[in-house]
Amino acid sequence: MAAARHDEPAKNKTKRRKRRDPEGTMSLAEHLRELRNRVFIAALGVLLGAVAGFFIYDTLFRLLAAPVLEFGGTDRAAEIAFNTVGQPLDLMIRISLFVGIVVSSPLWLYQIWAFIMPGLKKTEKRYAVGFIAASVPLFLAGIALAYTVLPRAIGFFFALNPEGTSNFIAPDVYFSFVLHIFLAFGIAMVLPVVLVGVNMMGLVSGKQVLRAWRWVVMLIAILSAIAAPEVVSMIFIGLPLCLLFGVAIVLCLLNDRRRAKRQVRDDEEAEELVHSTELQ
Repeated sequence: MAAARHDEPAKNKTKRRKRRDPEGTMSLAEHLRELRNRVFIAALGVLLGAVAGFFIYDTLFRLLAAPVLEFGGTDRAAEIAFNTVGQPLDLMIRISLFVGIVVSSPLWLYQIWAFIMPGLKKTEKRYAVGFIAASVPLFLAGIALAYTVLPRAIGFFFALNPEGTSNFIAPDVYFSFVLHIFLAFGIAMVLPVVLVGVNMMGLVSGKQVLRAWRWVVMLIAILSAIAAPEVVSMIFIGLPLCLLFGVAIVLCLLNDRRRAKRQVRDDEEAEELVHSTELQ
């Protein structure tokens, strides 16, 4: 009998675990535990990608430093100069971590969406799968776009040098500038997808997103101007971002309309059920 009593709480605990989250609802502790696990998996993926980054560090260094070194062949000198003993190792770690972020982007983007998806209904989860598939190529496309405009941006800023001056740049300063631009463009390309996902969770309405379009366009213009001060390059950068944001607005509004129709239908069914109950 004592053994049976000891087994009973374990059985009840198993039943409670099976009944947990039947409608996509979780306690705060469960949310925090799931968030911790997904952050750990994402960080492990970045770390493994960083290991791969160590093997391609030399090639990547030459590719990223090319805009500066090519400009150094003109009438003004431009070099990347290490000024401390440990700076090469520090730079290697930074670039390798950036490679880890890029290489593991499918994993950590999936972890973000997997954390969001339990809050969605079954009919909406299939859309989230499509958003996961769209996030990875958009993130990589943002990085590729930043790399394309990087030489123009470097050339513009170096052209502002006073006559007779040169550019001797510390590598940590230069590569921080480059990697921040890459991440900014990659995240900017993914943000519309995240925005639609947040709308599907009911945290932001399509009308709220639409009201913020002026601020978004202004931020896109500032980002484009920093990355490529030339007008043609600004249009080349800003237009895709504006189009993606416009698509996100349309999808949010359509999802709001679909949710409103579903709510009306559920209310009508509830009224019919109450009415039939009263008649009985």
